[in-house]
Amino acid sequence: MGISGFEPSFLVGIEAARQAHASRLATLVGRRLTGFALVRFVENGDWFADCPVLLDFDGLQVEVCHSKLDELSIGWNTIDTAATITGWESFELTPQWSHSDEHLEPFVGQELREVALLEWRPAEHDLAAGTVAVEFAFIEGCLRIVNGLDENRIEIGAAQPDYIRHRLGR
Repeated sequence: MGISGFEPSFLVGIEAARQAHASRLATLVGRRLTGFALVRFVENGDWFADCPVLLDFDGLQVEVCHSKLDELSIGWNTIDTAATITGWESFELTPQWSHSDEHLEPFVGQELREVALLEWRPAEHDLAAGTVAVEFAFIEGCLRIVNGLDENRIEIGAAQPDYIRHRLGR
């Protein structure tokens, strides 16, 4: 993708995600969301949802990225949003880091109250069964970065009832 510092380590399933990242995600509780970054195209402003979503909690940057139907990568302080995204010179669109998003902006400045991994387990089998989302709950709302079937999707508000919540405590 040409993103400086981005070296994803994709995991599949709730146990792999929990084992690799639960304790570190839990340390975010009590911190304030101080910023975020998404990749958007310069030409039209559209979000390029294949790229990681970055959330900064008082200087600790968590980098969430979904891929394929079931992969999740969580990185920590590796991506440099000041660096130009490279390798797109022959494409019609130019990706760049953006710190603007109507869904994420209301959460900036809020203290994280709880973090959880959510496992999609619908009553009837579907392609997304078993995918893992990362949920961040604040005093004034909740956001989730979920698998949008081969890309990231941001959801706001209460989670759908087909998710099993795996709360991560300290």
